[in-house]
Amino acid sequence: MKRFTKTVENFICEHCGESVIGSGFTNHCPSCLWSKHVDVHPGDRASDCGGLMEPIALEQKAGVHRLIHRCVRCGHALPNKLAPNDDYDAALALSEE
Repeated sequence: MKRFTKTVENFICEHCGESVIGSGFTNHCPSCLWSKHVDVHPGDRASDCGGLMEPIALEQKAGVHRLIHRCVRCGHALPNKLAPNDDYDAALALSEE
């Protein structure tokens, strides 16, 4: 598996329209928590899919909260760490669904 590639990018969330300032580790919108399927391996931007990734669950593993995203186009699912600036109430709502 390829190691993480840090890519600093700002973007407009395609789900809610929020303007997001990237840190190099940013992979989802901190407001609505949606992401985009752009990576094969974290940070590589090598995926041809480009589908939106819906946040479907919140899990805690080894003391770290992680969002689970699933691509609405191809069904690929993967975990992503919850970021400090994420809407924590929106994340908690995922664990109640």
